[in-house]
Formats: sequence, structure tokens, C-alpha cells
Amino acid sequence: MERVGLMVSEKPVVIFSKSQCCISHSVRALLHDFGVNPTVHELDKIPVGLEIEQALLNIGCNPTVPAVFIGGMFVGGANEVMSLHLKRSLRPMLQRAGALWV
Repeated sequence: MERVGLMVSEKPVVIFSKSQCCISHSVRALLHDFGVNPTVHELDKIPVGLEIEQALLNIGCNPTVPAVFIGGMFVGGANEVMSLHLKRSLRPMLQRAGALWV
């Protein structure tokens, strides 16, 4: 879990994904539409991917991808991000995290 904590503290928006996950792609596309450039860690392409995936399971992310962190805080997966968007809460959260300037 320490590794995940360090990885998410370095950037305003971090997504843990897998390269072939279409839901992860949809979350990235939504964030890009806002003008956010998230840091994406593809778990199937990094050596510590299985370790990170286990840490994500331990914090309650099931399924493990996408796992979205904004401002160092775990937001959730695609359902939670879309829910925040529909409630108009996503943009303010992104602004507070420093991911948006407008």
C-alpha cells in the first residue's frame, strides 16, 4: 500500500488501469474531455503490477481497474467517477486537486 500511496501523491489525478480495459479507457476519455492529463499506470505493463493490484483490492477497489485517485484520495472506479460527473461534483474536485486551472 505504501507504493500506491507514493504513486498517487505525486500527481493530481492518477488512474490504475489495464491496457485492454475499455472501461478504463472511457474514464480516461472523460477526464481528457475536462482537459485533465491524468497519470496512468497500466498494471499489466509494469513489473509491480500484481503487487499494486493486490493493494487496490485491499483498499476496496473491486474490480481493481480502473482505480481513480484525485488529489491523493481514492475516488473509486468508473461508476463513482461517472456519478460524480452526473452530480456536477467532478469538476470542482479536479480544480481543488490542481488538475484544472479554468
